[in-house]
Amino acid sequence: MQVTFLGTGTSCGVPLPTCRCKVCTSSDPRDNRLRCSCLVTTDDGLNILVDCGPDFRQQALREKIQWLDALLVTHNHYDHVSGIDDLRAFCYERPLPTYADPIVSHTFIEKYDYIFVHRYPGTPSMELHELKGGETVYIGQTEIRPIRLKHGKLPIFGWRIGRLAYLTDCTEIVDGEWEKLADVDTLVIDALRWQPHPTHYSVEQALEIVGRIRPRQTYFTHMSHDIGLHVVTDAQLPDSVRLAYDGLRIEI
Repeated sequence: MQVTFLGTGTSCGVPLPTCRCKVCTSSDPRDNRLRCSCLVTTDDGLNILVDCGPDFRQQALREKIQWLDALLVTHNHYDHVSGIDDLRAFCYERPLPTYADPIVSHTFIEKYDYIFVHRYPGTPSMELHELKGGETVYIGQTEIRPIRLKHGKLPIFGWRIGRLAYLTDCTEIVDGEWEKLADVDTLVIDALRWQPHPTHYSVEQALEIVGRIRPRQTYFTHMSHDIGLHVVTDAQLPDSVRLAYDGLRIEI
C-alpha cells in the first residue's frame, strides 16, 4: 500500500497570505502546506481519496492522479469537502463511491443538491454511502473501518484503511473505538501546533495518542504555521514520529 500526502496544512494553508513569520516566508518547500488530504493506493491498485478540499485540483495535477476508485470523507468542513466539483474528471465513466457519516451526507444533499439530488449535466457523478460508524466495508480487497472521533464537539470520522489509521481534525477518540486501532502499522494524526487548541490535538497531545496506540511509524498532518519550521520541528520528534509534508509518499 502506498500513501501520498496531497496536503498537510490546516484550513488556511501555509503560508498564510497575511503572515511574514519564518515559516510563511521559508524557502523550504516542506513548509508550504495545502489543505489536508491524502491518496491511498492499495495493493490491488485502487486509488482511495481521503477528503477533497479546495486545493484538490492543484494536488491532482501535481501528483498526476489519473483515476479514483473511492472517496472517504472525514467531516463536512470547507477545507475537507469544497473541492467536490473538481472530481468531475474522475466520474465520467461511472459514479464514484463516496463514504461518509450522516452529518456529511446531509451537508452534501443540502449544499450540493445539483450533484446528489437533482443532478445537473456535467457535475460529478457520486454514489453516496452513509455510514453510522460500526460498519466494515471493502474497497477491492482492502478493509475499511470508520473510527468515530470528536473535532471539538463535532462528531467526525477517522479511517482505518488496512494497517493505516488516518485521524485528522480531532480532539478525542470516542470510547469503544480504540480497538479499531489495534496493530496499526502507520498512524497519520492531527497535530495542529505546539500550543493547545479547542478542536485539534497539539503536538504533546498527539504524542500521547501515539504512546497509547504504539504504531511502527507516525506522521503528523493538518499543521499550521505555528508548528514551526519543518527542519527544526521534525528533528525534535521521536525517531518513529515525523512531520508529513505535501507530496510525501510512504509505503506500508
